[in-house]
Amino acid sequence: MSEHNPYIFDVMQEDFKDKVLEASHRQPILLDIWAEWCSPCLALAPVLDKVLREYEGKVLLAKLDADEGENMKIAGHYKARGFPTVILFKNGEEVDRFSSARPAPFVREFLDRHLA
Repeated sequence: MSEHNPYIFDVMQEDFKDKVLEASHRQPILLDIWAEWCSPCLALAPVLDKVLREYEGKVLLAKLDADEGENMKIAGHYKARGFPTVILFKNGEEVDRFSSARPAPFVREFLDRHLA
């Protein structure tokens, strides 16, 4: 990714509740559960970066590195079967998800279903 995207932030197990669950009461939060060794994760990252810029803050993206600290507990809690797993939260609840690398049109359609 070129420059810092203001709509994307890192999240850890310690601040997950505040930054994802609580924050999703104010606006939708996408959670990207990824790992550095995962090539589909690395392929999806620039797609998410681009799409989040287009949505200009209507949705935020929380990136959770499954290999950092206690983060795997969150991946386990949400039954992430593989990486990347992307989960959309609204009002503190999971509303939808997708996994694997996807093209920008897929991500836009996924978001539009829930942001209308």
